[in-house]
Amino acid sequence: MIFSGQFHYKESLGLSLRKMRPKMLKKIMIGLLSLFVIIQFIRPDKNSNNESQPNDIAVSFAVPNDVQVVLRKACYDCHSNSTNYPWYAFVQPIYWWLNNHIEEGKKELNFSEFGTYTLRRKLKKFNEISGEVTEAEMPLESYTWMHKEAKLTREESILIVNWANLMANKMEQDSMKTKIL
Repeated sequence: MIFSGQFHYKESLGLSLRKMRPKMLKKIMIGLLSLFVIIQFIRPDKNSNNESQPNDIAVSFAVPNDVQVVLRKACYDCHSNSTNYPWYAFVQPIYWWLNNHIEEGKKELNFSEFGTYTLRRKLKKFNEISGEVTEAEMPLESYTWMHKEAKLTREESILIVNWANLMANKMEQDSMKTKIL
């Protein structure tokens, strides 16, 4: 009889859990939806400055127009102060992820602030640009997956690598001239 009572207790508990599941699921879904709506209002500052940048690489160095076009389409969204945000960037938490990615990219190389770099850092960055593009490490595959236009053609890669190498060689030669004098 006691066993029978326990059995009925477990059985009734199972029935009440089954009845409670839709209600609990509904509460959880409402909570998640509310959280999703609330986080839409929590936004970091945008990385978009359409004004002319006084420290931009094009101000400090000779950047041919064809190179500048490639840099803007493949690099500037993550490596400058002027990001063109895609439509999906306005949905949280995607915007947070993109913003973090952009901040990391700008820490590594910021074309908008290139003029403020030391000579040693500029030289290093030109060499890194050449290496990253040569090894097809940049632009990132995760970026070109969503931005097909940013994927570099073979000709564009050669163009960027040759330009970066030319700038690095010029800087090294200028540095040697300065040391000699």
